[in-house]
Amino acid sequence: MTTEWSLREADLPVLARRSPLPAVLPGATFADLDGVDRDSAEAVRAHLDNVVPALDSLRSQSGRLAAWGVALAHRLLRGQRLLAAGNGGSAAEAQHLTAELVGRFDGERVPFSAISLHAESSAVTAIANDYGYDDVFARQVRAHGRSGDVLMLLSTSGKSANLLRAAEAASRLNITTWALTGTGPNPLSDACDEAVMVDALNANAQEGHLIALHAVCRAFDLEVARRSSADPVQVQSLNLQNRGGSV
Repeated sequence: MTTEWSLREADLPVLARRSPLPAVLPGATFADLDGVDRDSAEAVRAHLDNVVPALDSLRSQSGRLAAWGVALAHRLLRGQRLLAAGNGGSAAEAQHLTAELVGRFDGERVPFSAISLHAESSAVTAIANDYGYDDVFARQVRAHGRSGDVLMLLSTSGKSANLLRAAEAASRLNITTWALTGTGPNPLSDACDEAVMVDALNANAQEGHLIALHAVCRAFDLEVARRSSADPVQVQSLNLQNRGGSV
């Protein structure tokens, strides 16, 4: 016999009284909180401390991140697109980037073409079923990619076979490949045209990837704004293309 648990609104005040959250005052540390396990607190502190090497690693490669943002702006303003892919948490990071481009980062601008290959669930499952999981991204690159596009591949290990095959497919189509990885060099950083390698533990490297993507978006938006001021006709043309019109 199994017991079914349910949470009713009437239970909520009782639960709140039974397990109050510790109040954190300005300047308080984990050690100041009653009832917090010291080992857990130290594990959290160690994790937060390990973000610092990831940030230092990114800071040393800030020039490349800026260059990616500028190059991406030039290409997408010409009507080319970004393809992105990753596995697991890296898939979520890649999808975060494409959402920033199709939507917006933190300022109003035109939308740009960016596709997360792993988010095409029917295509991914069909390709995996018919050809194997190692080809789920490579086949989509061959379908969607055009000369001059950019393929961004994210992996903390830099060893994912499906990303390596995607990079190989892109190189045959004159698609520029960028890798965002953990500690390197690694197979993916070697397979791509350029790479930013975050020298940190895997979890912290992945956190660093989000910061790196936001940094690229910052440079991207700045360059789009500059180009918009210098060549408003080009941006108007892109707007018309996005709306299905003609110049």
